[in-house]
Amino acid sequence: MADERFEDHLRHPRGQGDVPPGAHCGVAGGAICGDLVRIAVTVDADCVSSVTFAASGCGATTAAASAVVELAQGKPLLDAARIGTHQVSAELGGLSAGKLHAAELAADALARGLGGAAAAEAQVELVPGRVLVAMSGGVDSAVAAHLCAEQNGELPVAVTLELWRDEENDAEGSCCSASAVQRARALAHDLGLPHLTLDLRDAFRAGVVEPWVAGHAAGQTPNPCVRCNGSVRLDAMLDLADRLGCESLATGHYARVGDDGLLRAAVDPAKDQSYMLAALAPESVARMRFPLGEMTKPEVRELAAAAALSVAQTPDSQDLCFLAGTASDSFLAKHGGIEPRPGAIVTAEGVTVGSHSGAHRFTVGQRRGLEIGGVEEPLYVMATDAETNTVTVGTRSELHRSEVALTDVKLYRPAEVVDQARLRSHAPALECRLNGDVLELKKTAWAPAPGQTAVLLSGDRVVGCATIA
Repeated sequence: MADERFEDHLRHPRGQGDVPPGAHCGVAGGAICGDLVRIAVTVDADCVSSVTFAASGCGATTAAASAVVELAQGKPLLDAARIGTHQVSAELGGLSAGKLHAAELAADALARGLGGAAAAEAQVELVPGRVLVAMSGGVDSAVAAHLCAEQNGELPVAVTLELWRDEENDAEGSCCSASAVQRARALAHDLGLPHLTLDLRDAFRAGVVEPWVAGHAAGQTPNPCVRCNGSVRLDAMLDLADRLGCESLATGHYARVGDDGLLRAAVDPAKDQSYMLAALAPESVARMRFPLGEMTKPEVRELAAAAALSVAQTPDSQDLCFLAGTASDSFLAKHGGIEPRPGAIVTAEGVTVGSHSGAHRFTVGQRRGLEIGGVEEPLYVMATDAETNTVTVGTRSELHRSEVALTDVKLYRPAEVVDQARLRSHAPALECRLNGDVLELKKTAWAPAPGQTAVLLSGDRVVGCATIA
């Protein structure tokens, strides 16, 4: 019987053909595996109105794509979003381990096609309690989804963003790669949740990667995570939540929302991510849910283990997601044309004390990599000049600042309420007052770096943010 169903889809494929007008395509596979699937989807309000496919490679790829068409055609959008590898395999009567890869590719392509169609065309009726959950494939977002589904009686829909794809990356170490998307979808389906993939690679490159590269070229130390959360990633998911009839968006960030609608620091200061979310507009924060905000990381892992989540002990990602094991020098050379360039290391008085291979490799406060010998006191980077390709160094005491100039100041409350500022993601908050575009600090800050984000606080509430000038 299994062979008959497989042969039927192989000999009489459903929906094989051209891309219908207005369809959104999802593609999976490629040169590495030799199999390629394209699934084209159109959505009418809350239903999948048409599905077509094209496939190349082995026969199993064609059969799996045909099975996806059979399973998704005419279905409610959120039902179609439950179709994964196991459903495709079952439609074909059960696939051997050698052919299961074809089902994975077809399900992957469908999820991407559904995500694109949903983001552009879907109009699902609002359902009280329905929440969109951002799932990255890691333990934090998996526990956030579990809490929404099990403890709060909500109706979660999962979404995973594909933000970057580079063969040089460590795919297992990235939270936004194609393999991370596959892990997240498997987790979501194991939890019984519909899952969509949203491809934001173009927006991510334009809104995050290119400014990061440009910042380094200008001698700054940009903060891509703040920019990503504030202008690319979360707002795109909130838009999707509207289209899917979801009241809110839940994420695995360690943060809280206060009664006044402002972002608040998490209970666990070691994991607090309110800094990275500081550029979110208050109207966006008002629709956010942070189920982990009152928890510590060990508590999250304990809950994941108790719920038998496969990612309970998955290590946290360390690099910027688009680096993921790629050296920043290599990345800047490949994507920004910023090559090594010999230059001078000088003191504030202009005395040359060493040489370097590119000012873009250094940030204010850095000591490692200077390789300056014959000095009585350790020297640190005080400033970089991209135009002259020089690095200025000084003693530790010379890097203390009582005032910090800002640019691009964004306030959610009057400047008068600002009483603290955080100048690095996990640095202690410093008492201050905001005077125009200058932070006046009660105690000096050490080595504030141009390009980094200054998060403006009133107590533990985020009331604004700015860029260190």
